[in-house]
Amino acid sequence: MSSQPSADGRSREGRHAPAQELRPEDIPAGPVSLKRIGRLFVPYRLRLGGLLGLIFVSAGLGVVNPFLIRAVLDDAYPHRDTTLLTLLVAGMIVLSITTSVIGVAQTWISNQVGQRVMHDLRASVYAHLQRMSLAFFTRTRTGEVQSRIANDIGGIDSVVTSTATSIVQNVTTVVAVVVAMILLDWRLAAFSLFLLPFFVWLTRRVGEQRRRIQSVRQGRLADMSTLVEESLSVSGILLGKTMGRAPELVRRFGGESRELAELEVRARMAGRWRMASVQMSFAIMPAAVYWFAGESIASGGHAITIGTVVAFTTLQTRVLFPIQSLLSVGLEVQTSLALFGRIFEYLDLPIDISERPTARPLQGVRGDVRLTDVSFRYAEGVSWTLREVNAEIPAGTTTALVGETGSGKTTLAYLVARLYEPQRGWVSIDGVDIRDATLASLASAVGLVSQETYLFHASIRENLRFACPQASDEEIEQAARAAQIHELISSLPDGYDTPVGERGYRFSGGEKQRIAIARTILRNPPVLILDEATSALDTDTERAVQLALDELSLGRTTIAIAHRLSTIRDADQILVLDDGRILERGSHEELLDLEGRYAALVRGAALDERPGAEGASAALA
Repeated sequence: MSSQPSADGRSREGRHAPAQELRPEDIPAGPVSLKRIGRLFVPYRLRLGGLLGLIFVSAGLGVVNPFLIRAVLDDAYPHRDTTLLTLLVAGMIVLSITTSVIGVAQTWISNQVGQRVMHDLRASVYAHLQRMSLAFFTRTRTGEVQSRIANDIGGIDSVVTSTATSIVQNVTTVVAVVVAMILLDWRLAAFSLFLLPFFVWLTRRVGEQRRRIQSVRQGRLADMSTLVEESLSVSGILLGKTMGRAPELVRRFGGESRELAELEVRARMAGRWRMASVQMSFAIMPAAVYWFAGESIASGGHAITIGTVVAFTTLQTRVLFPIQSLLSVGLEVQTSLALFGRIFEYLDLPIDISERPTARPLQGVRGDVRLTDVSFRYAEGVSWTLREVNAEIPAGTTTALVGETGSGKTTLAYLVARLYEPQRGWVSIDGVDIRDATLASLASAVGLVSQETYLFHASIRENLRFACPQASDEEIEQAARAAQIHELISSLPDGYDTPVGERGYRFSGGEKQRIAIARTILRNPPVLILDEATSALDTDTERAVQLALDELSLGRTTIAIAHRLSTIRDADQILVLDDGRILERGSHEELLDLEGRYAALVRGAALDERPGAEGASAALA
């Protein structure tokens, strides 16, 4: 068997990958830098500048209408001035049309900017995850990754598209209206606004509560996404049905959904009575202004005209709605900070395998591979998977890696492809440390056929062309012939345009493996890693594919992890690994003459390879 880490966080060698799993509920609902959120909008500052200009104009025009109303009530009506009345009414109409047009323009610009910010975040998170090493994905749930991109970034949609604009617009409106209220009558203004600081404090308390609930809610969403992704895949459905666990999965999903629904209710009801008291106060305040103005007039104070009272209450309505909107927006922002925290948490994940600034492309690769004092482990504090490994793999030769489960075979091979990074020592190709090579050129130089075949839910042609986008149809068919799969594909009604199904489930394990081998053949790499590439094939098909691989390996450097003696004995060099060290090395005959570990493995394998025996060469797994 191979030693590749599996999705449960344990390597197939029996070693532990890093134990910590990124659980969303473990992410604290701590403060998120508003400055960092603001930097997301910097590339669109010109559009935002135009938007701010429209907001200021709209706010200024919005406070003009109450003054026109006061003029109508205090001047035009008492003096029966129809000309003035006509002009004032015309001004109201023009203001209404102008502010409506400006409002549409504001909505268009804010949505355009917001959606581009959403795109930038999605693209950044996806690109960052593409740069993460294989070790990250072996310890992280697929559903969790999907939830970060879909649910978390989707959850901030309204914030980045309309909330930021709403905040500026409402603040500008409040400032303009408060100034206008003071100009109308400072006493009424002071009476109307004295409770505002209390409302702001109350809203912040509610916002903090909702933010904590939102963090937990997104964690439950991630859990449910993971359950759906795992249990409703083809493999998940098959496992659930054959194990009779479908009812249990339904109950589990029901529990997750119920808990999510309860969290949703808690989030929406958090501080609801407090906010209801705020809204009630806002509704009462216009009536209180009428009372205050009436008391002032009755006491013989400075006269407040009817027009001033009507204009003031109109302005008050215009200020109370923006204030209420600001308080609601404040709650939404507080809630969204938890989502931003989760998004930034992924963007801040350290890249453990990165391309050096001085990296240069590998050119004219011959395929001389060397491992020098290489030591590797999956996490701090766990045992070493490889210990001080030194190996030379000359260009154009085949090296077989042999050892029991957990000996480090696949880890060694994957270090050559730089899927992992050694903590000590280095790996070189043609004398160049692979850390000094560009990742793209290294991917072109080293091809991998894994035991665990993965095919996209697309056509056969698209799956093959994924390895070489510029490949012609003739080259695709030639690669399929070399992998002994062309005849089967040609016999299908849609030929190479046949969809393979999810993870290639429409094909048998051997057929999928041959398609994967054809994909690597099409890439034509000078260094090949065969991680038990024929393990899923029957004996006859294995012989045919092995002939194709032998032909492909001519003139190339091949590192083969295999459990069948027939694959190993013809290798130019055999490395026998035990507990992360190279215990023996040499050809098949040389190692047999040593009468050491390899000879013992072969003796056990020979017993398994007798006619009619099953599990050929299991001792070499």
